[in-house]
Amino acid sequence: MNTEYEFEPSFTLMTAYLEPGESIKVEPGAMVAQSNGLEMKTGMSGGGGLGGFLKSMAKSALGGESFWLNTFTAGDNGGWISMAPSAPGDIKTFDIEPGQNLFMQGGSFMACSNNVQYDTKFQGAKSLFSKEGSFFLRAFSEEGNGKVFYCSYGAIKEYDISPSKPMKVDNGHLVAFTEGVSYGIAASGGMKSTMFGGEGLVLQLTGEGKVWIQTRNIESLADRLIPFLPQPSQ
Repeated sequence: MNTEYEFEPSFTLMTAYLEPGESIKVEPGAMVAQSNGLEMKTGMSGGGGLGGFLKSMAKSALGGESFWLNTFTAGDNGGWISMAPSAPGDIKTFDIEPGQNLFMQGGSFMACSNNVQYDTKFQGAKSLFSKEGSFFLRAFSEEGNGKVFYCSYGAIKEYDISPSKPMKVDNGHLVAFTEGVSYGIAASGGMKSTMFGGEGLVLQLTGEGKVWIQTRNIESLADRLIPFLPQPSQ
């Protein structure tokens, strides 16, 4: 699957070019435009049957994703489909191999090749103190190499984590990380800084792997907008 990126990094439009018979799974609402000759089928994001229904419910209720997933398949002449995030932001590709896992925050998944699956993963009791939520999305492939397309609010920056190079990330700026990275909850500074410095608790990332962060925080934007919204009448 060949892909093309335009208008990076904060208003990215991604176009996937499909060979005849090739498919791509896309989060509802991400499609911007497409060529003629693509067949679209809508199904539960967790697959068919009772197990698929339960997985779809978990993704929707816990992972911040849609219950449904659209699959676009090219006809005999191939085709293309353009996609974009719901918020102004960037799109990146992760080339996933069998046995690998990519973890994403809720709302970051946009599309994947047809052989990639994704579900939710509980982050343990430590996550109860994190605004990031108790569940991440886990993308994986059991049938050969595949691609995962994830998106952000704002631009995406990549970091390498190693035992000698841990880092702290504000909860609302983490987008995705590879399996070798683990996280815990840490104070942003001393007691006074943590309580009054506007950062509170942050994520302490350790281990070895890659981390992707976003330059904007949609929760912070919402906090700034709420005072200007009309209040319900009493």
